[in-house]
Amino acid sequence: MAVAIIGAGQSKFGTRKDVNVAELAWEAVKPAMQSANVEQKDIDFMVVGTAGMWSSEAAVPALMYEYGKFEDVGSMRVEAACATGNAAIRVGYTAIESGEADVVLVLGVEKMQESPNPTVIELIGRFGSYFWEFENFGLTFPGYYALHATAYMAKYGATEEDFARVAVKNHHYGAKNPYAQFQREISLEKALNSPYVAWPFKLFDCSPITDGSAAVILASEEKVKEWGIEEKIWILGQGVGTGTANLSRRESFTSLRSAAYAAEVAYKKAGIDMDAPYKYLDGADVHDCFTAAEVIAYEDLRFAKRGEGVQLVREEQTYIGGRIPVNVDGGLKAKGHPIGATGVSQAVEAWKQLLSKAENGRQVDVKNGRYLAHNVGGTGHYSYVTIYGLEKR
Repeated sequence: MAVAIIGAGQSKFGTRKDVNVAELAWEAVKPAMQSANVEQKDIDFMVVGTAGMWSSEAAVPALMYEYGKFEDVGSMRVEAACATGNAAIRVGYTAIESGEADVVLVLGVEKMQESPNPTVIELIGRFGSYFWEFENFGLTFPGYYALHATAYMAKYGATEEDFARVAVKNHHYGAKNPYAQFQREISLEKALNSPYVAWPFKLFDCSPITDGSAAVILASEEKVKEWGIEEKIWILGQGVGTGTANLSRRESFTSLRSAAYAAEVAYKKAGIDMDAPYKYLDGADVHDCFTAAEVIAYEDLRFAKRGEGVQLVREEQTYIGGRIPVNVDGGLKAKGHPIGATGVSQAVEAWKQLLSKAENGRQVDVKNGRYLAHNVGGTGHYSYVTIYGLEKR
């Protein structure tokens, strides 16, 4: 059964001490429902993606049921580390595919800044192999991904400047996105002169701690026909991969095997040639929690051959007009990374781009009618790759 996104919305990302969790979530849910032209009574099932360890509210689905005045609707809370948002979309997608629901609200929300930064950093560290890597060696996520960055540098000759260029690109587009946490451009010099966090990563190589929400309305093909919905995009395929908990059991630090596998599954389901998938896509949102992670994603997604992802950066091939535009919403780096909302926000971006609704000169050229979202939890502990399209399979 084909599944469509018929409405989408998101909040402003950033430090949102002006609202509580329910109010923040409603900033995304309300426009999603309005754009889909649905009311609370139309929703069969509600999926809420939230890690939530750092905020006061834990029972967010029930909170939103009450706050949003929903009627007799089932709900579920989903968590898959930083891939929580796309995991929530998968639950909603499979609920419709299985015939259990016709219309599903998928919400991702996070109020990370209710806790102090050291607490948040320690809690995020639990998404790795906590008792071995955090307790014994003090690894937090800048250190985790720095291991991948240095391995990539040693094997393929990438430099700190190459990674800084990713930050410059994503801030360039974040400056154009009214929902982004950082709406300002940065120079290469500024990125390179920022303080180190975990070598080779400097401040501008790292995604921020973010409050934010994003929501999409999913509907079955039957409902799309019944309601005569014209503005929609379809989920063409989704792949899910799992990595080892302990990094010492990984075969490579220059690739996330779970992401490469998820991409392969998604491409097959969407009918996309895996030799050069970028030729079939109009753009992509990839999980750039750190700048090196974006470069590695180029290769896991087969936008470039192994070791050649850094060339896309040097040649500016992931800007609009290049081989494949990547993170033209600012990505996690500049748009922000509210854990539970990130993957849902990627779906919101796919909806905007494919329907030519992107703001402020950051609209991609829609030729193929397909857009990709790549959402990673931990350091490849969970990986989701989803292909969206204007035409259903």
